[in-house]
Amino acid sequence: MKLEGIKVLDLSMFLPGPHLTMMMADHGADVIRVESHEGEPSRGLGKFHEGTSIWFRNTHRNKRSVVLNLKHTEGVAAFLRLAQEADVVVEAFRAGVVDRLGVGYEAVKAVNPRIVYCSISAFGQKGPNARRVAHDLSIEAESGLVALNVGSDGVPTLPCIPTADVTGSMMGLAGILMALLRREKTGQGDYIDISMQDSLVSWLVNVISPVFGEKRDLVPSEERSLGGNAFYGIYRCADGQYMSLGGAEIKFAQNLLTALGRPDLLDLCRMPPGRGQDPVREFLTQSFAERPRAHWEEFLSKLDVCWAPVKGIKEAMDSEHIKARGMRLEFPDGDLHLGIPIQFTAEPGKVVPVAPGLGEHTEQALRNVGYTDEDLQRLKREGAL
Repeated sequence: MKLEGIKVLDLSMFLPGPHLTMMMADHGADVIRVESHEGEPSRGLGKFHEGTSIWFRNTHRNKRSVVLNLKHTEGVAAFLRLAQEADVVVEAFRAGVVDRLGVGYEAVKAVNPRIVYCSISAFGQKGPNARRVAHDLSIEAESGLVALNVGSDGVPTLPCIPTADVTGSMMGLAGILMALLRREKTGQGDYIDISMQDSLVSWLVNVISPVFGEKRDLVPSEERSLGGNAFYGIYRCADGQYMSLGGAEIKFAQNLLTALGRPDLLDLCRMPPGRGQDPVREFLTQSFAERPRAHWEEFLSKLDVCWAPVKGIKEAMDSEHIKARGMRLEFPDGDLHLGIPIQFTAEPGKVVPVAPGLGEHTEQALRNVGYTDEDLQRLKREGAL
């Protein structure tokens, strides 16, 4: 597989780092998850299957678990010995924590100059907010995203996807792979500072125009992709379910309005997003409300229009397309996993649906870097393991 031979030490928790390193593990990397005696928090979160958290399984499959006490000098020494043979270290503590523990970039670089070291944090390693603690919601709120996620009452609502976490994970993965590629050419490692806020802000390209171009804040109801365009919205059907229209191009508007017998509304669709398109929006609202969702699925399937039924997660995950793409995997024991989104033709990734027990691989991993049975017993007595 693509990353076979790459060794990763993962100090991160919850979602961004563990998801990143799982992606590497799915493609062949040897990932050692370094945990405290309390264990990765997601081991105890969400629903369980056969005694294991589904969240944990879907971020820690294909990994090994090593428990080290990084507040003990011998635990730090053990980590640095593992780091001597590693290619990548990923951590997601608050800025400055790994340096205080003695496992920061400079300490690891001193024993392994070729290391690629990636820090993922809410606001990065420098800047006024660097030492602020935050999870996804706070980062999205700080970055302006929650203010755009408003209901019809104009009140901000909780985002349902941890976008800052996910974008931080993906930017971290991209950075690590670029650094590994550069190391092949130069022999030099690197330090990567990933801010989840930076990662999220970098994806604002489709909504930033009013801010950069007109020096104003956004008004969601008047923006093209936030509710201002009649052909980019959600409509209630007669059975209480919903349909979405997701393409504002004139050709799509023409196809649907013609099929519905109202091509006279087409010129309004050429107007800027906002109130000028209200007559189109009102017509579509009335039309969709007259028939159940199943009718509209059949009707729209015959037209060249961007549309989709608004599905619940279960209905979506049960779809034949997601199954055909391998994004919903069911194993003989009934365990369900999300699949691998990066699908190579040569050397595809592989899902091994087994998550490690807490500390399951501690002795094995330390023996591999020279610790003897006597050493391990001593470290246990001293509280380093």
